[in-house]
Amino acid sequence: MVNIKDIAKKAGISPATISRVINGKSNVSPEKRDLVLKLIEETGYVPNQAARNMVLRRSFTVGIVISDTFNMFQRQLFSFIERHLTSFGYHTMFFFVTFDGSSEDACLAKLKSVKPDGLIMIHEIRSPVFYEYLERSRLPFITATFSRPGFPSIHVDDEAAAFDAVNHLINLGHRKIRMISSEGFSCGLQRADGFFKALEQAGVMRNEKDNLVMVRHYTTEFGMYGMRELLLRSRDFSAVFAATDELAIGAMRALRDEGFRIPEDVSVVGFDDIEIADYLMPRLTSIRQPFPEIGEQAASSLHKQISGKYEGGLDLTAPYRLVIRESTALYSG
Repeated sequence: MVNIKDIAKKAGISPATISRVINGKSNVSPEKRDLVLKLIEETGYVPNQAARNMVLRRSFTVGIVISDTFNMFQRQLFSFIERHLTSFGYHTMFFFVTFDGSSEDACLAKLKSVKPDGLIMIHEIRSPVFYEYLERSRLPFITATFSRPGFPSIHVDDEAAAFDAVNHLINLGHRKIRMISSEGFSCGLQRADGFFKALEQAGVMRNEKDNLVMVRHYTTEFGMYGMRELLLRSRDFSAVFAATDELAIGAMRALRDEGFRIPEDVSVVGFDDIEIADYLMPRLTSIRQPFPEIGEQAASSLHKQISGKYEGGLDLTAPYRLVIRESTALYSG
């Protein structure tokens, strides 16, 4: 019968390393981990993934809660999360959610049925019942790019980042600045707080009716809707801050449709710095979220929880950066 020493000899590494792989430890290189798992299957020490799962009483599956739109921001972030989860030996399973309560209920029902080893939430669920289940079941999980008080999270300081984005416009001489955000989600509300904080510090009177429009989704389509709503209210503005790049892209389309030039007539700032931001015409000024760091921290934190090494109290704030490109310019009015 094949034993752990036989596998170690074939792999040319120590039995201790083989043991770390079998027990899901993180201090093994991806190359050695892949080699060991391949030899385990080839030799029949653990004949297949199902037998390995039975030995460890784990599924090696991580659920990803994500919006059904699976937008550009989420795809980019997921690519980094999935890369690091794979290095720890996990597979991923999607839990798609729309923007209504019944969809969140269905997501919870699926979660209870499937029972993954852990959960990473890219999309913010609003139902308190969902979080009550997570707390009661002690299912390892982490929220990525938004925070939930009392739960593990990795995110940027949304209010401070929005403040810096709007302050960039103010430093260019703009005072009549508008914002498009999404209602009902914590990061959108925090970015709106940063928007108004920057305006108030510059001596601009807060007027939510004129300054801000809230849309349902963070998509290009709703960016267009939001910009058209702002134009219906008034055309007397020189800059727009959008709570996401996709909202900004939709806003830019709506502005062009109405004959505005960017940035000559209206400067535009986005948030996230998704890959396409650097390929637009003009290239989009945006707040850069550190996708690689957030993906690595989310996967690493979850793995520590699953492995019983999590120390609690995790609320990591990732660094952001304002990337200035061609969509903003000095106020010329």
